[in-house]
Amino acid sequence: MSDSQAVFELTGSPQDVHTALHEAGPIRRVKLPNGVPVWLVTRHAEVRQALNDPRLSNQDQADWFDQGALLPHVRSAMNTSMLRIDPPDHTRLRKLVNKVFVPRRIEGLRPGVQQFTGELLDGLAAEGGTVDLISQYAAPLPVQVVCELLGVPVEDRDNYRHWADAFAAGIGAPVFPAKEITDFVDHLRDLIELRRSEPDDALLSALIAARDESDRLSEDELLSTAFLLIIAGHETSTNLIGNGIYMLLNDPARADRIRENPQELATTIEEILRYESPVTAASLRTATCEMDLFGADMAAGDLVMMSLRAANLDGEVFGTDSSEFRMNREHNPHLAFGHGIHFCMGAPLARIEAQIAIGDFLTRFPKASLDVSPDAMQWRPGLLTRGLASLPVTLNG
Repeated sequence: MSDSQAVFELTGSPQDVHTALHEAGPIRRVKLPNGVPVWLVTRHAEVRQALNDPRLSNQDQADWFDQGALLPHVRSAMNTSMLRIDPPDHTRLRKLVNKVFVPRRIEGLRPGVQQFTGELLDGLAAEGGTVDLISQYAAPLPVQVVCELLGVPVEDRDNYRHWADAFAAGIGAPVFPAKEITDFVDHLRDLIELRRSEPDDALLSALIAARDESDRLSEDELLSTAFLLIIAGHETSTNLIGNGIYMLLNDPARADRIRENPQELATTIEEILRYESPVTAASLRTATCEMDLFGADMAAGDLVMMSLRAANLDGEVFGTDSSEFRMNREHNPHLAFGHGIHFCMGAPLARIEAQIAIGDFLTRFPKASLDVSPDAMQWRPGLLTRGLASLPVTLNG
């Protein structure tokens, strides 16, 4: 298999990833679609180890994802979040964000998630017939929730959704959407200035006010944290909801089982996270020194990508049925939210959104069915994420 083929198969079916990448060994050299070479780690044990390896830095990655398309001040505003820095700066920043991104704030969003979900379901019911569950349900819900969390004005939320989609599709792509991302960062900068002068009780105002003794978030840290929360909160939850409904409707017996046994939904969502991981790979790391990584001779400055999706299909961990979807899988140490110090802070909110969105949809539309064959499903382009471009469903089929 050539390097380009190896990368291409990251966007194929889970079975393709399982057979092609695991058989190739724990690590191999590949090229991203934009031509940047990386080392790809694919097996569960090695991915966990690499995610915790202090020799692999989240910093100093220059412009691999945009190939120099962004101005330095825009890239800096994007790359100063917890996801893009190492300890001790990471420890300091996560401590500050933890002060305001607390469980009670996340749990307090549950009534809003239920309200937004109900409104979207009402809209689907009023339209009837065949609808696109991505554009009309799975995508609008998470962006509403994360914008409500941060305090983004209602009239700006469609733009934020457009910018988040553009960023996810543009990572590592041959042409990066520099204008859209510059507009995104500029708008966030204006919103931060607004919240400094007119604070509210949402998360962005709390982040502006957050302090640890004399320490506080810098301007770039504020921008980058808000940017990360919007991107992660929108893209990953959209994919989780869309992928989840697709997996259940693709086998009507699965959907009926959840309707009859709603208590099984939480376990099923964990299997959706494993089998159709909405985030397919962790953010790239940079080797800080020459090293032997799982048998690969690596030079300082080499880029390393950990395939969460391939790790989640590792038969050594998940058994001989690792490439099959099992709703009641008991042993499920998936890596869909990462591992180690960069484990996703938004995991509890993503689970709340998925449980409400998937459960309420199945209850509201007991006869819903796919309106296109699985072979005709179109998946959105994206190096680090996996989600459907559309999900045509007949509501009363």
